[in-house]
Amino acid sequence: MKFTVAVAMSPLEQLGELARTAEECGYASVALPDSLFYSEEVSASYPYTPDGIRFWTEETPWVDPFVAAASMAAVTSRIRFYTQVLKLNPRNPVLLARQVGSVAVLTGNRFGLGIGLGWSPEETRWCGAEFDHRGARADEAVEVLRLILRGGMVEYHGRFYDFGRLRMSPAPSEPVPFYVGGHSEPALRRAARTGDGWTSAMISFDDLRSVIARVGELRTEYGRTDVPFEIQAVCVDRFGLDGYRAQAEIGVTDAIVVPWVFYGVGLDGSLQDKKDGMKRFADEIMGKL
Repeated sequence: MKFTVAVAMSPLEQLGELARTAEECGYASVALPDSLFYSEEVSASYPYTPDGIRFWTEETPWVDPFVAAASMAAVTSRIRFYTQVLKLNPRNPVLLARQVGSVAVLTGNRFGLGIGLGWSPEETRWCGAEFDHRGARADEAVEVLRLILRGGMVEYHGRFYDFGRLRMSPAPSEPVPFYVGGHSEPALRRAARTGDGWTSAMISFDDLRSVIARVGELRTEYGRTDVPFEIQAVCVDRFGLDGYRAQAEIGVTDAIVVPWVFYGVGLDGSLQDKKDGMKRFADEIMGKL
């Protein structure tokens, strides 16, 4: 099992040093959050809390994940970065391909794209995109992204996106992995059909086990069981050596963790306390699995 450090809601000035420490301690990746803005008006419930309320405020720090990845890659040499998850629906996939390709090249192929549809109608519509049919739009967007990122002269003519022959250079020298988020049946089908992995939001162990089993069934249905596939999990109720062993047993390949919180350090804690927590977690958990 691999371990990924989630840096959501950390002060932005800590990110570079957190990435360096994660690399030194043997973490595989850094997970980068995505939030375009905090809207006072919210016409949908947040899907991953029991009460549907957002657990951040208008003052919570966010940074563009592509900028964050490039910044942290500049002070590291091995650790990988992926979005967890990028809101696909508000973004035009042609413009997005330019960003993904650029950061993949600049990081030396150390970047993966975790994607979700985006739950907020305001975040989509206020960026000039349509909220309706977002599942079908996402399917086309993934096709567009993969097509352009392969390199060469390409064109696309779909229901939602249509363009003539174009080429973006340079293209990444290795394929950018796509990790598909979401807990609904359509999301799981999208992951099984098109993804290089499935990535979770906050989820209980029992629900995680059910989802992993369902993804396995769907991968069999789509004839993709021989394709490498990651299961990235944010499990909220199985911790410690036994907990992570249990996660590995049900198929988790990448545990996404906030190591310092296990030692009483908050998301806005000091940099040194977070570094100490990362090192302690690596010694007590990662070093014994």
